[in-house]
Amino acid sequence: MNIRHYNIYFNTHTISGIVICALLYVIFFAGSFSFFKQEIQAWQHGVSYEANKEVGKDFDFLLDSLRQTHNLQGRDITFYLQPHSLGASVNMSVSKDTTVSKPKQAPAEGQRRGRRGGGDASFFYYDFHQEKASTYAESYDMGEFLYRLHFLAQLNQVPIRIGMPFGYTVAGLVSFLFLFALITGLLLHWDKIVSNFFIFRPWSKWKTVWTDMHTALGVIGFPFQFIFALTGIILIVNWVLVKPLTNYLYDGKQEELYLDLGFSDSQTYEYLYQPIDQDFNIQPYLAELKQKWNGATFSRIFIKNYGDESMHLIVHAKPDPKLNFSGEGKAIYRIHDNALVFEKDPHTASSYKDKVSSIIYHLHFGDFGGYPVKITFFILGIMGCVVIISGILIWLVARDKNNVPKRKRVFNFWASNVFLAICLTMLPVTALTFIAVKVYPEVNQDFIYSVYFYSWLAFSVFYIIRRNLRATNKETLLLGALLGFCIPVVNGLYGGNWIWKTFAAGETDILFFDLLWIAISVVALLAFVKIQRDGGKQDNAKKNVGKVSAAPVRGPKIIKKPVTE
Repeated sequence: MNIRHYNIYFNTHTISGIVICALLYVIFFAGSFSFFKQEIQAWQHGVSYEANKEVGKDFDFLLDSLRQTHNLQGRDITFYLQPHSLGASVNMSVSKDTTVSKPKQAPAEGQRRGRRGGGDASFFYYDFHQEKASTYAESYDMGEFLYRLHFLAQLNQVPIRIGMPFGYTVAGLVSFLFLFALITGLLLHWDKIVSNFFIFRPWSKWKTVWTDMHTALGVIGFPFQFIFALTGIILIVNWVLVKPLTNYLYDGKQEELYLDLGFSDSQTYEYLYQPIDQDFNIQPYLAELKQKWNGATFSRIFIKNYGDESMHLIVHAKPDPKLNFSGEGKAIYRIHDNALVFEKDPHTASSYKDKVSSIIYHLHFGDFGGYPVKITFFILGIMGCVVIISGILIWLVARDKNNVPKRKRVFNFWASNVFLAICLTMLPVTALTFIAVKVYPEVNQDFIYSVYFYSWLAFSVFYIIRRNLRATNKETLLLGALLGFCIPVVNGLYGGNWIWKTFAAGETDILFFDLLWIAISVVALLAFVKIQRDGGKQDNAKKNVGKVSAAPVRGPKIIKKPVTE
């Protein structure tokens, strides 16, 4: 490689990497835990999906409950179902029947931002196991928090108006710059990619360890990180593609584009003002589809024009990845004559759109191979965090030389100090918040925000002021390990879910999350011990510098001759 190309790749890799390192670390760290979103939800609420999945979801009971408090005539009702979850998000529109009174009410506190509607429209979360409805803020948990943190959704509340949610735009920009860092990093090490792949010297001095970790782990994790960055860009900033397509192919009608892509089902039916004289039960329709689509899971259920002759039931389902990696099922029932007017089998029918969207979602979320794939993706995600930290340290050491002006060295140190303090404190802060949500009796969105962000701010400021990178690395690992070991204990003390009990009851999702934190804590403790040992060796070496053995110095022997007269 000629020197010009090397310098271009090196500068592009360094600048793009150091600019986004802190935000990228947050995305990787939170995203790694997001692979276990359902396990986190089960752990926090103390209710295992694996042990209760055969109970099923009673939609008829929910509709009966809604009829007691709302006039459902003429409404569109939507159920959004998450995989491996005992709940569903429910959205009720305003009635299309103008004869039905629509009392205006203020939106419920904690209603999800971005949900529009007036009158008596409603959006809430329903737990089928506890048969309890709650607002989005009340049902908020650590699984939802870390999932949304991994694409910086919390930054959407920053009052910066750029035409798109601020947090999503920042996450998309970070992913885009991350692609530059990945590609230029691979080109930078291309000539030695084979030899560097097999070089890792964990017992050498720390500068060598950082370099080997950054190179070896970066090359090993490159395919995963590239896929993650590319699919992340498509999922989070797809408006870059949607906007021109909407303007030139759909005359600005974005809903029609999303309908063709299958991202929304805004299909409407004319309201006829002819109430049907029959009771509606949704369970028989779902049971019929479940028998037809064996292994598929329902993802979205739409009820259009409830109680009218034009009433339709639309059911979307995702196939079992073992039977069909890509695809989506859809069935439309006309209720007044129980006719199945449209059916698309999720296991046999797959359009080009289905294949592309399914591959993007499966590769990004790792939801197609059970725990082996989830654990592999989690390890690769944490490897990305290690690559980021080692990159910061290499960047600092390479510029901490006497030929660099002092003002630049001071800036480089403070930049690294701030980045490392923000990144490394995420481990103890995350463990602390998991303990807090288990101990505190009433947990909601505000509580999680307060505990996580305030403790994160306090730890970060403390280590920034302390200005000791070794202490930051060492103490955050130790604190994270100790708090991590406490998580299974707190789960047993406050939830009664001791490890041996969850194992005996078959509550594998709760058991797995406890074991995950034990494994994380063991690794963090081993890393702390290694840093402590190496730090002691370096301190002893510094004490011995300049010390010379105090051996007696003897000069030449002087022989006195007798004086003669």
